[in-house]
Amino acid sequence: MKVAGFGFKKDVTLASLRDALLAAGGPEGLAAVATVSDKADAEALKQLALECGVPIKAVPADMLAKVDTPTQSTIVAQKFGTGSVAEAAAIAAAGPRARLIATRVVSQDRTATAAIAEGDGA
Repeated sequence: MKVAGFGFKKDVTLASLRDALLAAGGPEGLAAVATVSDKADAEALKQLALECGVPIKAVPADMLAKVDTPTQSTIVAQKFGTGSVAEAAAIAAAGPRARLIATRVVSQDRTATAAIAEGDGA
């Protein structure tokens, strides 16, 4: 199961999310997209999930805080307790033995990040 995790700013656009996903490796083979629960209903993310034909997995913030990520952002760590929302969401949503196959990348306009993990599902 391949999952793309996303972190993004409130005013993110579909184009920014798409840009980040393409930079991470693209939508081929994705089973889901994931992000922190309080952003899972963002319109741009819903549009991307629809475009990719996959569901959105909402990951509770306390679950993200338990995931160690290779990328470390001080600001993200202070707010969410993990170094990268995109990486942590991808890992958490892909299942207990998930591994990153694409570390966090940033969209050109810097409003979205994406990472891809592969696992055996939850």
